[in-house]
Amino acid sequence: MSELKYWLWLSSLVRMRPRTKLLLLRELGGARQIYFELEERFRSLGYLTERELEQLRDHSLDKAMRIAEACEREDIDILTLRDAAYPRRLAGIYDPPVVLYVKGRLPAMDEQAAIAVVGTRRASPYGLKMAAKLGYEITRCGGLVVSGLTQGVDSAAARGALMTGGRCVGVLATPIDDLSWGGGLAVDVSMAGAVVSEYPPGAERHSSFFRARNRISSGLSVAAVVVEAPERSGALLFADEALSQGRELFVVPGNADSETSAGSNRLLVDCAAPAMNGWDVLSGFTGQFPGLRDPGRKQRSMPGQRLEESLRQEQLNAAEEGAPEQLAEKGVDKADSVDYIDLRKQLEGLEGERRAVAEAIDGPAVHIDEIVEKAGLPVQTVLRELTLLQLGGVVEKCGDKTFRLINTQK
Repeated sequence: MSELKYWLWLSSLVRMRPRTKLLLLRELGGARQIYFELEERFRSLGYLTERELEQLRDHSLDKAMRIAEACEREDIDILTLRDAAYPRRLAGIYDPPVVLYVKGRLPAMDEQAAIAVVGTRRASPYGLKMAAKLGYEITRCGGLVVSGLTQGVDSAAARGALMTGGRCVGVLATPIDDLSWGGGLAVDVSMAGAVVSEYPPGAERHSSFFRARNRISSGLSVAAVVVEAPERSGALLFADEALSQGRELFVVPGNADSETSAGSNRLLVDCAAPAMNGWDVLSGFTGQFPGLRDPGRKQRSMPGQRLEESLRQEQLNAAEEGAPEQLAEKGVDKADSVDYIDLRKQLEGLEGERRAVAEAIDGPAVHIDEIVEKAGLPVQTVLRELTLLQLGGVVEKCGDKTFRLINTQK
């Protein structure tokens, strides 16, 4: 408890940005060091707001002790970012929660083909039916459903998962002791699997927490499925979050003239793969998760794999037609002896959106969120151009969601 109380104190600062907490941990080394640091040092860092500085001045540990007592009383597990049981998949996102509160038994998420199923709260009968069907089939095939447990698509998917007798993970946008969601559904999920939240027992509530929840649900998952979403829907924000984290995105097709599917159908046109059943989502992950069960349907490649295969075939066709200049431009048979290429020369031949993305990578390890911001382009566009730049030998991935230009440094 000597060290844990400082983590609980840090997690109780719910109006402080999660990214700020992560940066402070990296800068100072731990929650205890943050607690005892001087305000002058905090101000020198340059990224703390006045509201965040005000929260850091409050050194009372009374709230931390109350959180610890409530967790013990209500059988709530506490996972800090430094704990071995903390999901590494979630820890690798841009702004992971520094503490994760768990009600129930959290599976080893990094070993699970976890799929987030999301959609509108005002789902049509078709949307509710497909959400429950997907939840059921994903779990039956060996996957794990991640749900926000809100009414509509999310709740239907969770109920479908529970129908198989399997596990489900619910992610709350409220304190962990609020299990009132879905008319008792959160209680059922916690008994069959687990419910998680970054907000401790007794924490204040805020509407912004629902948007913040998206990054956790997506961060725990390997892919997301949008079942039904109108043009203005929180599910579309979830899709953006999933794409920014490099997750695969699927959409259940809806009627072309359906208002409740207008937004999700647009995702199909722009960036997502169609999914008519659970195996459509899981089949591309069998290499990563051998325990997934193929119910006899044909396995298919993931969207990123199809793009890479298409470009590889294009390169082979160019080789047969005798176009060595084109191959060299795409990075095929590239000389291994080159140690340094001037940045300006590196970007020659790149135009439009591709050049904007490449120029946004102005450091040795630039996070995708920074690339999106600097390039001023939609997330889907940046992800597409990064894939093409990697295949072209211009960019390489050097960490979780971080990229650098190749050969710009020795």
